[in-house]
Amino acid sequence: MRHRLKDVAERAGVSVKTVSNVVNGYLHVRPDTRARVEQAIAELNYRPNLSARNLRKGRTGVIALALPELDIPYFAELARHVVTAAAEHGWTVLIDQTGGGPEQERKAASGIGDHMIDGLIFSPLALTADDLAGLDGMPMVLLGERVDHGRADHVMIDNVAAARQITAHLAGLGRRRIAAIGSQRTPEGASARLRLAGYAAALAEADISYDERLVAPAPAWHRADGAAAMRHLLSGGVRPDAVFCFNDTLALGALRALHEAGLRVPEDVAVAGFDDIEDGRFSIPTLSTVAPDKERIARLAVDLLAGRLDGDRDAPPRELVAPHQLALRESAPDLI
Repeated sequence: MRHRLKDVAERAGVSVKTVSNVVNGYLHVRPDTRARVEQAIAELNYRPNLSARNLRKGRTGVIALALPELDIPYFAELARHVVTAAAEHGWTVLIDQTGGGPEQERKAASGIGDHMIDGLIFSPLALTADDLAGLDGMPMVLLGERVDHGRADHVMIDNVAAARQITAHLAGLGRRRIAAIGSQRTPEGASARLRLAGYAAALAEADISYDERLVAPAPAWHRADGAAAMRHLLSGGVRPDAVFCFNDTLALGALRALHEAGLRVPEDVAVAGFDDIEDGRFSIPTLSTVAPDKERIARLAVDLLAGRLDGDRDAPPRELVAPHQLALRESAPDLI
């Protein structure tokens, strides 16, 4: 039997309005009254009817999360954090995989086809600021670096600073032939360009010459691309003694290629990645990496979206930078 607000009120000896105030977080309720209502809610195992509540607010209680690739562990882990944060608002999350293509991203930005959603958290690769400018004003929070600032609320990390820090760590280990895996020249490669800029800045600060022969492109940031790029570097004229991979899946592929070549990590080649995915904590050796605060990114995005839904949708867009840190493990520890 599903209990109603009226049943809780009768059990607590208060009015239905008082129960509603407690359920909806209204602050001006006497502590002893709140305690009685909360006890009655627990005894009856009462659950608010979110569908009815959303209907009164003119909402569906569903938001969407649009990501380029769900088989990239970073996006999968980020999605888990978004679902957790959204649940605290009573929201269901519809997850869409865009593949990073313009047509699918346009569909996502327009509201995920025919699905009724209240808002969107979106990590675009192909769309530009002009593409987003013509949308109908659905509440949206952007993730990543592809779109120019100022079109919507935006949560990001400082890719340049993070890449500079991890590269500086490799230089601090005494490595002078530091390679980079993951460069991209396509319009979709905004994160790659920022991480390459941070890598180059760290080399300059360490008085290490930038060598194009040590920069390996990767059309996608998958394990196979990392392995192929590492093999390419090893077959070149300058063998690296360290490598910064622009994400952890590239780094896992690079570790495999180094193992196949009979090279020791970190003794012969130190390896670092970016993203701090769970797989890197169980690789052999464990992976040193940049660790963005994925939980914080998700919570900031969800809170920004909630603010748009509950407040002024016409307020200027906000841009928030989530923190990161270095997670130093066996592949490039503090001391070798």
